Amino acid sequence: MSKKALYLLGIAITIILGAYLYLKFCCNCSEKITTDDTPKAAVPTVQEPNFVPFVLNGPGIEYQTNDNLKFLKNSATLIMPVSDSVINGIQKLKSFLVSNPKQKIVITGYATSDETNSTTFENLGLARANEVKNYFVSEGLSEKQFSTKGEIIDKWKMSADTLLGPSNYTFETIDSTSTSTDEWTALKDKINADPLVLHFNTNQSRETLTSLEKQKVADIVKYTENVKDAVVLAVGHSDNVGNRDSNIVLGQKRAEFSKNYLSKNGIDPARIETQSKGPDEPIGDNNTSEGKASNRRTVITIK
Repeated sequence: MSKKALYLLGIAITIILGAYLYLKFCCNCSEKITTDDTPKAAVPTVQEPNFVPFVLNGPGIEYQTNDNLKFLKNSATLIMPVSDSVINGIQKLKSFLVSNPKQKIVITGYATSDETNSTTFENLGLARANEVKNYFVSEGLSEKQFSTKGEIIDKWKMSADTLLGPSNYTFETIDSTSTSTDEWTALKDKINADPLVLHFNTNQSRETLTSLEKQKVADIVKYTENVKDAVVLAVGHSDNVGNRDSNIVLGQKRAEFSKNYLSKNGIDPARIETQSKGPDEPIGDNNTSEGKASNRRTVITIK
């Protein structure tokens, strides 16, 4: 074979080999680069709003504003003043409830699990719900159209140490046939069979309740909310230290203290009757310190 032919053959082999290597390696690299560089769709960032709206949403009423009722952390007292937009919503609710006397609203109050409950309510959420109800009533709304409950949750929207609107409003229709008279009779019997008894030190009162006593208060509140003519009876008692007349007065003071205490927990004071038995109905031996302590009490029942 001539040198010229060998030269041409070499060129041909080089071209074929180059084409093969290009197809094998360069094209694959190109594919990989194209695949890796495919632009990814950007995930939009949803910014959480810095408010919790005040919402009233029921059959025949719809109102919302970005402002709301507020509570300090660990507190069951509403922060005042309330904004005009919330007051406007409350006034709309007032008109709605006047026009719909069978409408009932359940106020659910919330508290976080890391908050401290220093109230006499079963939990801080219930205390807040009752505070909201009392504020609504102070604005002219009917107490009979509200009931309350409380829930403890892990967290709630806050601004610094302020909880924003930790309450919810559920609209329910009052149905007089849905709850039988027997149910309320049973609740009254339960309250009176094991009444709430508040004990006092000599010439002193107390506001700290056990969880069982708080539950008894909740039962009394529930009964009075659902039985419109219910009357709560608070009877004060004393030991026999001192003369009878002064002990009658002391028993009455204890009954009045208990009335004030119950009114703070959601019971209309006009529906609480007070009496004093003084030293006349002891349940303990007045010859012992333990017996005297058990006699210094107020017994609260449904009349």
